[in-house]
Amino acid sequence: MTAMTSQANKRVAISWRQAIGLIVPYIKNRLMEQVRSVWLIVLYLLLFQVLVLGIPIVDGAVITFGMAMVITGLAFFMEGLLLGLMPLGELIGLKLPQRVGLAVILVFAFTLGFGVTLAEPAIGALKILGSSVKAWDAPLLFILLNRYAHYLVFAVGVGVGCAVVFGMLRFLYNWSLKPFLYVLVPLLTLISIAASFNPNLLYLTGLAWDCGAVTTGPVTVPLVLALGIGITRIVGGADSGVSGFGVVTLASLFPIFTVLILGVVLLPRVPSPLPEKEFLSAEHRDETRVLFDNEEALVRYAFMHGDEPGVTAYFGGIPARRAFVAEMAADGSARSRIFGEDEPTFMRWVARYGSVEEKITLFGSVNGAREYLVTPSSSGGLAAAALFSRNFRASAQAIIPLTLFMLLVLFLVLRERLPRADETVFGIAVAFIGMGLFNVGMETGLSKIGDQVGSKVPASFTALPLEEKRETIKNFSPSVVSEAISLNGGTERFFFRRTDRGTEAIPYHEENYDEMTATYLHVPRVGPLFGSERGIVGIIVVLLFAFFMGYGATLAEPALNALGIKVEELTVGTFKKSFLMQAVAVGVGIGIAFGVAKIIWDIPLIWLLVPPYLLLMFVSKISSEEYVNIGWDSAGVTTGPVTVPLVLAMGLGIGAQVGVVEGFGILAMASVYPILSVLLTGLYAARKRLPAEEESDGETMFEQGKGEGPTP
Repeated sequence: MTAMTSQANKRVAISWRQAIGLIVPYIKNRLMEQVRSVWLIVLYLLLFQVLVLGIPIVDGAVITFGMAMVITGLAFFMEGLLLGLMPLGELIGLKLPQRVGLAVILVFAFTLGFGVTLAEPAIGALKILGSSVKAWDAPLLFILLNRYAHYLVFAVGVGVGCAVVFGMLRFLYNWSLKPFLYVLVPLLTLISIAASFNPNLLYLTGLAWDCGAVTTGPVTVPLVLALGIGITRIVGGADSGVSGFGVVTLASLFPIFTVLILGVVLLPRVPSPLPEKEFLSAEHRDETRVLFDNEEALVRYAFMHGDEPGVTAYFGGIPARRAFVAEMAADGSARSRIFGEDEPTFMRWVARYGSVEEKITLFGSVNGAREYLVTPSSSGGLAAAALFSRNFRASAQAIIPLTLFMLLVLFLVLRERLPRADETVFGIAVAFIGMGLFNVGMETGLSKIGDQVGSKVPASFTALPLEEKRETIKNFSPSVVSEAISLNGGTERFFFRRTDRGTEAIPYHEENYDEMTATYLHVPRVGPLFGSERGIVGIIVVLLFAFFMGYGATLAEPALNALGIKVEELTVGTFKKSFLMQAVAVGVGIGIAFGVAKIIWDIPLIWLLVPPYLLLMFVSKISSEEYVNIGWDSAGVTTGPVTVPLVLAMGLGIGAQVGVVEGFGILAMASVYPILSVLLTGLYAARKRLPAEEESDGETMFEQGKGEGPTP
């Protein structure tokens, strides 16, 4: 025995070439897994913008770099999760019931649920997209996504922690999921209906329901299930067929509740929505100041997002604004202190909206201001360093506390050694690197392409300015402007411009002409590409685009394939994997189409959520427990780390173009309809199985009858 042990502990010496020969194919397989889950939806978005809308991709090199970071980061992160965090979670789940009581198990479950939320890759999408909401349009939503973004993440974490606690209790006592649904869903619906009567809470509702979809990603689900599997192996008593299901559902519902509660708590501190000029005016300064860290942050925000009347209102008039610009021109250190990385935004604001005196003060001349607008920025190196530093710092804040907590429980509470310590530490390090790279890719790739496509999709039914093609025409004279009669009998002004491709007609807008510099600012427009302005044909094109995007993205989710295999095993082949995948994909496509419709027509989210959830209550009542668990959990696998940032960015991009306050709610709609489609197909599968079982029972009884008859 000793000889065998010593022989097993001997290390096998291999050369570098052999090591590379083993590692390279392994890494290639892991990267290809992520490529297969990403390429379809990304290619679909790019081809739709280029081929259907006819609009070229902007910052293609940056987006390509970002997508490479996403693929590499996900591959590293998932490998680190499998090597380090998941085995650690399952080991603790196995040992906890043997060493501690139920109270300690539940405290650990809550803390684990809270910690995995911080480590969830898609949770960072909420922080990145916070800048898309205007402070004056939705103050409560703005403060939650910006100044108090950590409160929002903590609220989601508390919700997931509560969900894991109740999930562990379900594992231990084999509770049905249905009572939870009958309590939580009506309660959330009533709270959301009440919130719709408050202008601040109304805009928070979409974010709250979307937070439920963000939580069920590649960290939360595997770690929680690993803990549950470990507990059920020791305690037993739970139905092994469905004990792994249900936690994902609870982890989707509880965060909605906690985010809405957080909104109610913060509501008295924030002002009501106001017009931009009133919001920035000194009259409301005490109210609006609470949305920002300090006064410098408020003035910075005014220059970043405000128009000329709004910024003037902040200073109380043009003379005070001129004095501030003069101060910034004279003191470069003060300008850097106030604006920091956003200093170019302040410079561009003055170059574009400032008076002649302000332009001369800051740039030396009006021509200097004009040249600043057309001169590309040269801070790429510094921006890249800040990009990686910021995202790897966020990765450390997510991975390290969760890991330390689990190790402390293992060492101090369970008093166990760490098996395969080198492999676990390596896995945690790989997970940290992967999450950092993924965060970089999400900021430079997923969010960029989602926002870009989302902001261009409305060109199907309305005219959009192409800001990326903005150009200044020099030596312009109004004498070249002509008039033409339109189809409705009105007149439109335009002028001809000579280009390499010939002569083109350009619409003339008087406000774009600068007499002082004899320049004309031309911003090309595109659309409506299908039908008339806001016509139904163009809107149908957008809704079809949304449906096929959701359908294709869902089929590409690796988690859905794994769920389909598990469901086919549990239902003994009655509910086929392909049948489940199609049901979920169709449901997600329908949900995303409804979510886009909500943004286009600015429909309150609760009007679209109540009908399907009412129907779900009825369908859940008449469905068997196994299908209820499977159906409600199937929504969780549709919101992976790639889909969430893309859909969120796309929704906010569409919302910005059509003029709505916020573009949240698409993920909420994409979560409810797959549940409905799976439960309905489950009822169909159950009805198919019933005659087969009756026929089988009849044949069995017949055989028994033959066996019990008299022998001749």
